[in-house]
Amino acid sequence: CTVIFTRLVTKDLHKPISILFCNLALSDLLTSFSGFWISMLFITNPDTTIFGSKDMLTPYALYTMSILSTIYNLVSIGIERYLAVAESMRTRFRVARNHCIIVVFINWVLASFLGSLPLMGWNCLDMEKNISVLYSPFCVNYLIFIAVPNAVVAFILPLFAYLRIIIILRKRKLRMKAHGQATGTYKSAEIQVARTSVFIWLLALISYAPVFAGVILDATNHQCHIDLYPDIYIFRNCTAMLITMNCLGNPIIYTLKPKTLGAKLKSLKCLSTNRVRACTI
Repeated sequence: CTVIFTRLVTKDLHKPISILFCNLALSDLLTSFSGFWISMLFITNPDTTIFGSKDMLTPYALYTMSILSTIYNLVSIGIERYLAVAESMRTRFRVARNHCIIVVFINWVLASFLGSLPLMGWNCLDMEKNISVLYSPFCVNYLIFIAVPNAVVAFILPLFAYLRIIIILRKRKLRMKAHGQATGTYKSAEIQVARTSVFIWLLALISYAPVFAGVILDATNHQCHIDLYPDIYIFRNCTAMLITMNCLGNPIIYTLKPKTLGAKLKSLKCLSTNRVRACTI
């Protein structure tokens, strides 16, 4: 909420990439809200989240939709950063606000459609076979359909984009060095981009890899709920905590880390005081 509010009220931060940042913060907020909803259902009625019920369809669908939206936003930010570095020096192409708005719209449409498939009938409420142990009443084939392609999207595309950015910066630094120009700026930029890129990719890997591993375990499992209790559900809770950590880590990496946004955030604290002084003068 702090990230969204800061970028909305600060006019000079209204850049195209800020649309993706705000949308990422919105996706993380929705993920945290749906996770809190599931936690409250577990506190009030633990059997509901263990054995599954019709009441779990909506919060699980919202949870899935928000996670998919977060993944698509992370990929979009990686691609936008790659285009900003690679294409800006060769052509006059710039990622405009309309491009980001269209990307955000497509991300939400795709995430909403895939996440709401269980609400449309792809669930195992009336079936005893193919039911998920971790996320009842979801079906195992639905979880595989969601997890496998999105795992590739979440890990491969950002890794490719950030590696390409690092390679491009390295080549430009070598060209400047060959022409006898100073390379200190490019060297510092290369180190900063490399560190940030590795941290971004590792955070996504640590946060979402256990979830995908749980889906594979769920697909290969042939035991009932009671036989797996409580170890498998402790694992599920740990995966939910990792996803929450990703929601907390994304604002730090993408928005709160830059000095400009930090300065703007501090200036907002004194906004009311400055207005009073201005009115007094």
